[in-house]
Amino acid sequence: MERALWSIAIPGFGQLLNGKYIKGLVLITLEFFVNVNANLNTVIISSFYGNTLKAIREADYQWLMFYPCLYMFAIWDTYTDGSDIKEELSSSVPFALGAYFGTIGVIYSKTFSIGGILLGPIWLSIICIFIGLIIGYIAKLLYFK
Repeated sequence: MERALWSIAIPGFGQLLNGKYIKGLVLITLEFFVNVNANLNTVIISSFYGNTLKAIREADYQWLMFYPCLYMFAIWDTYTDGSDIKEELSSSVPFALGAYFGTIGVIYSKTFSIGGILLGPIWLSIICIFIGLIIGYIAKLLYFK
C-alpha cells in the first residue's frame, strides 16, 4: 500500500520501490513530459487558488487528456506488482474506469459546472476519477465474485 501511495505522489516512484527500475524511469519520464506539455503544475496552482478560468486557459488539453490514464496505470501497476493480486482482471476494473472517467472529466472541464460553479480541469477530473473508482469497485463486487 505504501508503494501505491508513492505512485499517487509521482507516477513511477512505486515502480522504483518495487524494483522495476526501467518501468519506473519510463513512467517518471512520461509523467514529466506530459506534465510540462500540459502545463499541469500551473493549472493545479491556478485551480487551488480558485482561478478556474485561468486554469482552463493555461491547460493544453491535447496533453492533459493523457494524464489520468498515465496516473491511474502507475497506481494500478504498483498496487498489483506489490501485492498478491498479480494482475487479475478484476483488479484492473476500478483503475481503468477511474482513468476513463478522469479523461471524460478533462474533456468536459471547460463547460461542465455543478450548481453554477465551473470546476475546471483539475477538480472535475479528480471528482470523475473517484466516480470511476467507485463504479469500478461496485462492478468488481457484482461481476467478479
